[in-house]
Amino acid sequence: MAKYDKARAWKEARQLISEHKVSLTIGLTLMVVNRLSGFVLPLTSKYLIDDVIGKHRADLLMPLAAAAAVATLIQAATSFSLAQVVSIAAQRAITEMRKRVQAHVLSLPISYFDSTKTGVLISRIMTDAEGVRNLVGTGLIQLLGSFMTALMALGVLLYLNWKLTSATLFVLVAFGGMMTIAFKRLRPLFRERGAINAEVTGRLTETLGGIRLIKVYIAEPRERLVFARGTHKLFRNIAKTITGTSAVGAGAAVITGLIGVLMIIIGGRSILNGTMTLGDFVTYAFCVGLMAVPLVQIASIGTQVSEAFAGLDRIREIREMATETQADAGKQALRDVDGRVEFRDVSFEYVPGVEVLKHVSFDAPAGSTTALVGASGGGKSTLIGLVMAFNHPKDGRVLVDGHDIANVRVRDYRSHVGVVMQDNFLFDGSIRENIAFSKPGATDAEVREAARIANCDEFVDRFEQGYDTIVGERGVKLSGGQRQRVAIARAVLADPRILILDEATSSLDSESEALIRDGLRSLRRGRTTFVIAHRLSTIESADQILVLENGQIVERGTHRELIALNGRYRQLYEKQYGAERDKFINPGEDFSRLAATDAVGKI
Repeated sequence: MAKYDKARAWKEARQLISEHKVSLTIGLTLMVVNRLSGFVLPLTSKYLIDDVIGKHRADLLMPLAAAAAVATLIQAATSFSLAQVVSIAAQRAITEMRKRVQAHVLSLPISYFDSTKTGVLISRIMTDAEGVRNLVGTGLIQLLGSFMTALMALGVLLYLNWKLTSATLFVLVAFGGMMTIAFKRLRPLFRERGAINAEVTGRLTETLGGIRLIKVYIAEPRERLVFARGTHKLFRNIAKTITGTSAVGAGAAVITGLIGVLMIIIGGRSILNGTMTLGDFVTYAFCVGLMAVPLVQIASIGTQVSEAFAGLDRIREIREMATETQADAGKQALRDVDGRVEFRDVSFEYVPGVEVLKHVSFDAPAGSTTALVGASGGGKSTLIGLVMAFNHPKDGRVLVDGHDIANVRVRDYRSHVGVVMQDNFLFDGSIRENIAFSKPGATDAEVREAARIANCDEFVDRFEQGYDTIVGERGVKLSGGQRQRVAIARAVLADPRILILDEATSSLDSESEALIRDGLRSLRRGRTTFVIAHRLSTIESADQILVLENGQIVERGTHRELIALNGRYRQLYEKQYGAERDKFINPGEDFSRLAATDAVGKI
């Protein structure tokens, strides 16, 4: 866990306070009026006892009662106004903070998401932002109000009996030192709590997302154990903070008690020797309470403010990370794209010193189809990630229409890219909304035409709600093949110049694959297409096939050329189809000729 950075947290806090200075100023004014009116009742008690009762001045009774009543009404009105002005402003600030953090997180590069749990990000966006209320809400104002009340009460106490009050200052200084030490020890605990909570939330998110896998492998007991360990770790942290805050509260109670003892001893003697009146003593007792309560509030609110600072520090860690938008500053715009993609001596590594791609070079002309084949781990998905600008090469260049992707605005470039992945993500919305996701504002006719091309209408028409059918989280209410066809329709609607098909037919059975073969052929037409497929039958009509092994292109050519080459590609092809086709091939026939002929009519 990173060390708490007080300066960075203060910078974030000052920025927040500056943004909400109007509501804070109004709130502070209301707080001052509220606390001043709170002194009316204690002060009137002196005149009630010394003058009304002691001197039988009945003429002062109604004015004193009226003053107390007006002060009470003022306190009620300012308390209500304070909640309306400041608390609502705090909720608005929380909302704006969440929006800013979420927008920033979405703009971070893919590499950050690859190394950070979803639950951690959710905690940063939703939980840490809650602490804002203690800075721009009533928390900070109440803290300042408590200090003001305590100082005013102290002033009155010094006026009434400076000897008695001076004796309490030593005790108060000791209490202040205790609170300083307590806050210093509590702040790391609050910061650690945020990290633990994010870790537990992240694991819980994974567990719920993979519930089917967990049930298949009867892993419920294991997940319960993992979650129990996390929650107990969180419990221990909370227990420590409760102990700390309770100790602070107990210390405040002890201080209040010691002041009471001093008041009894010194105040009692002052009354006996005539230096204090009974009214002075009662007023003194009231003011001691007015000073003691703020001290307890300072301890409580101070802890909350400390927690808020820890949350702001964690938020700032994320907000200081460079986004893709910031990285685009100064890069050239990219308007129209023909779609020619070139790799020039490209090397890439995720972990320093471990190359995943090694000196890869090829040219994919605009409108052509390039297929990537090879064993798992050969670098196909990494190469596609470079085409989609999720990563940039360690060495070499990736060019689009002669422009280095690293030097153009990534948002401009990606607006011309469409993708159909192996495990396509669908949102918990309607089929219509998921298809239209790639083109906000698409008409119903456009959505239906895209669905027709992807052959979605074949199953959508069977649903009672049609295109308004809710697919469930991640599309769980649809079959794998149906999800795949919705994803293909989404790509059709995007009308990209560069198309990525990463195992686009992997979730389809043979019949479903045949149904959308024409749709995919139509989707590919006129677009630069990259295809990854383990089913070699889906890439036989590609303009070029690249065979990747250990991050290098070991073979390249058309299907017919690679079959004739009798190398690695033919080995892969025969491994899939050799045994099946042996049943139909005459012993004297040339397999490569039949294989090439068989490619006719396939995608």
